[in-house]
Amino acid sequence: MFRYLRSAVAAILLLASPAAAEMELSFYLGWQGTSDSSGSGTLPGGAAFARSFNWDGKPFDSPIYYGGRAIWWTSSDFGFGIEGTHTKAYASAADMAALGLTRLELSDGHNIITANVMKRWPGAFEGSAFTPYVGAGIGVAIPHVDIQVIGAANRTFGYENTGLALRAIAGMKYDLNDRWALFGEYQATWSDNAITIDADPTVPGQLPGRLNTELTTHAVNFGVSYSF
Repeated sequence: MFRYLRSAVAAILLLASPAAAEMELSFYLGWQGTSDSSGSGTLPGGAAFARSFNWDGKPFDSPIYYGGRAIWWTSSDFGFGIEGTHTKAYASAADMAALGLTRLELSDGHNIITANVMKRWPGAFEGSAFTPYVGAGIGVAIPHVDIQVIGAANRTFGYENTGLALRAIAGMKYDLNDRWALFGEYQATWSDNAITIDADPTVPGQLPGRLNTELTTHAVNFGVSYSF
């Protein structure tokens, strides 16, 4: 999956370079929620499960929700670049109890990294400093998985590359001057996740478990941009 993302980024930069007119760096915070999802798989040892999961984004709990991107804008006002977002997902107490878990969260980030294509319309509001824009991206989900099975001697705790991710953006930028701007936007991400649950090392021959689920996040972002 990383190979495909690198190829997509390289192709985007190659297309953008000949007509590049401006580079823009953006950083944002905001509110982010995670939609409920259907999930299935097996626990370590082979017990199968399938259920609907109730996820909570907890954007203001540490570590907070945030993101950033770099976009090369061309003279035709199309932009090409890369974006990373630290979204989060916490399973409900009922979901954990049903599966025999004490922890099930992607709390050090359900991290979404995408190669983006964007379009802006400067001058859309004549005489105004406001510029509307939209964008879309494709990339990978790299969550920090935190899962604890009741009675297990270990804890699944680490980053995993879990699958394909998509991004959609619609927003409005307000220019403070020719370098700095403020912006607000709506953003959604979707990811197809195949999460590995580590086997208990004290149980000889136990196989790892697996959680397969699609996660969709919705966010309202507010941020600052710097162009050069």
